[in-house]
Amino acid sequence: MSNNGPVQWIWPFIFLLLLLLAAINNSAAQQLKWQEVAPGIYKATVGVPDKIDLRSAAGAEANMHGLQDIGEEPFPLVKMDITAKVVDHQTYLHFPLDKKEQLFGFGLNFKTVNQRGRIMQLHVDNYAGADDGHTHAPTPFYVSSNGYGVFVNVARYIKIYAGTAVEKDSKHPPVIYDRNLDKKWSPRPYSDGVDMLVPASGGVIYVIAGPTTLDVVRRFNLFNGGGPIPPRWGLGFTQRVQRLYNADQVAKEAADFESKGYPLDFIGLEPGWQSKSYPCTLQWDSTRFAHPAAFAESMLKKGVRLNLWTNPYISPESPIYKAIKPFTGTHTVWNGVVPDLTMKAARDIFFGYLKQHQVAIGVSGFKFDEVDGGDQYLWPDVATFPSGTSGEQMRQIYGLLIQRYSTEMFHQLNRRTYGLVRASNGGGVRFPYVIYNDYYDHRDFITALINSGFAGVLWTPEVRASKTAEEWLRRFQSNIFSPLAMINAWSSGTKPWTFPEVADQIKQLAELRMRMMPYWYASFALYHFKGIPPFRAMNLEPGFSSTLKLEKTAQNLEENPYEEAKAKEIKDQYLAGPNLLVAPIFTGQTSRKVILPKGNWYDFYTGAYVGNGEIIQVTPGLDKIPVYVRDGGIIPMMPAMLHAPGGDQKVDLEIRYYGTKPGSFQLYDDDGLSYDYEKGAYSWRTITVVKNAKGILEGKISAPVSGKPNTLGKITWKWMTAQQ
Repeated sequence: MSNNGPVQWIWPFIFLLLLLLAAINNSAAQQLKWQEVAPGIYKATVGVPDKIDLRSAAGAEANMHGLQDIGEEPFPLVKMDITAKVVDHQTYLHFPLDKKEQLFGFGLNFKTVNQRGRIMQLHVDNYAGADDGHTHAPTPFYVSSNGYGVFVNVARYIKIYAGTAVEKDSKHPPVIYDRNLDKKWSPRPYSDGVDMLVPASGGVIYVIAGPTTLDVVRRFNLFNGGGPIPPRWGLGFTQRVQRLYNADQVAKEAADFESKGYPLDFIGLEPGWQSKSYPCTLQWDSTRFAHPAAFAESMLKKGVRLNLWTNPYISPESPIYKAIKPFTGTHTVWNGVVPDLTMKAARDIFFGYLKQHQVAIGVSGFKFDEVDGGDQYLWPDVATFPSGTSGEQMRQIYGLLIQRYSTEMFHQLNRRTYGLVRASNGGGVRFPYVIYNDYYDHRDFITALINSGFAGVLWTPEVRASKTAEEWLRRFQSNIFSPLAMINAWSSGTKPWTFPEVADQIKQLAELRMRMMPYWYASFALYHFKGIPPFRAMNLEPGFSSTLKLEKTAQNLEENPYEEAKAKEIKDQYLAGPNLLVAPIFTGQTSRKVILPKGNWYDFYTGAYVGNGEIIQVTPGLDKIPVYVRDGGIIPMMPAMLHAPGGDQKVDLEIRYYGTKPGSFQLYDDDGLSYDYEKGAYSWRTITVVKNAKGILEGKISAPVSGKPNTLGKITWKWMTAQQ
């Protein structure tokens, strides 16, 4: 008889015990270890993160110099109040939330700015009219009115409960009301947390300190590389022509702009430049563009650049189809194969062809369409890719990959680009691309422009077509106060002068866009070096009160037994650059309310005082979009030119000053074309306005820096506000 008998019986029990302990450990909240990875930015790892995430897909690298300028800031939350656990290959995250805290961000939303109380799934998709997380840039980053932010660096469809889920053991449980008799009863009890469900076995999370909301956004932007500095021509005016235009028609359109005196910096060619599209060949159509190199060269000589539409879904008739097919996904889009852009072989073929046949002959940029979504036509989540990347992950990062490697293509040639794209995500701050879509609500376009500052992306409220001259003018007004001033006439064929009754006003607006180029250029430089979004929400104005009030509605409990009051929010005015407040007017409006932050504000057009920390009612007339300048605001302007200056071209500068108190402005300068600024070939010149001994305002500009770019010609001053 063996003495080992009892031992053999005990091993199965030990094994079961170990499994039980592993299960308990798996479901228990993980004690997070926080590491400060940059000034004011703290990192924790949960479980086992995916190999691919948003920042790695974007190739994001922190701008440590800019972050150091903001300075150190302690961890902004109670660490023990942040919990994480991994259960059944899903990661559960919980972040604390104060009662009066407001939340901003969670991507490019079109209808709401304050996101508290919302449930959404962050999913790259074409926007379909609801702020449910399905959008072109579902950036998993939110900013709190308490002065901190959270960024979840995971390329997955993250489910968000932004102050909606109530835990039974909550530290701050909601008051329980009786619906029968208590009018305070609400279908949405108070929740003291933000909960997230990540469909992966782990992830990396960052908590970003402030102390202000603007500081949080700045740190997020700089941690992901800082915003782009577009070429100067990118901030001019662009016209996208009808989709089947040929070379002669494009040339005529450019000539019409010049003869009529309308500025034009680049023209966008839509699908017809290719021999076939949907799926795409990437090949010039020989019937419409018989000599593409000569055509591109002739346009450049006229001062007009070319931007080409495409999507990345490759036709069997494309010259690169056979070579790229082994490096594509299992499913097609419009019968075109989908390159796996996480693979170098696929990138070399795809971008190599674009570089050789388009960029090398003078094409200045691209419009990458349909990289966002639409489940009916994009690859399904069941698709797989040869790199091992899942369909879900590829959906979340494809816009990042397109931007990253197309930008690198131009960077290798030391030529800046500026283009359009349909999708982005966290980590993509530095890319010189502007998001657009097929949704066409003017009001919602402005809300998206506001939210773009929280999402780390650029957005254009493009103009396509209009039913009336009034709508045409109103859309155009807000478009020129945006990252990309553009008419997208791919279908309608519209021109700036399509409505003759407002053609003069449109021309004046286009000229204003050009005149303000020094201001816009400096604003983008602040985005790059300081992380300040050039277009952003009022909530990012230091000291601005954004307390929301409930809007009472007549309740109909028969139709909706859970109807509740809706919160008012500021989603139709925004800040532009360091000194401007823009308040668009929409079709049918003759007047509107504008909420001014604290401090004196002045009319952009006249310099007249308009108010201080108050709500004003304005009636600007059809010709004007309400724009206001803060006290001490300086707006540098140049002459209205048909094309943006570039290289070492000297341009005269008119410096406008508003208000009565001392002011300063950092004017940025470089060659406007290359990436030489990355090697230090740029300068900041300080413009100051102070009162002299007699109490009279005097303006000064610092001397040009020796050995640095200096494109300034004659400098004049214009005092917009009458001195007292």
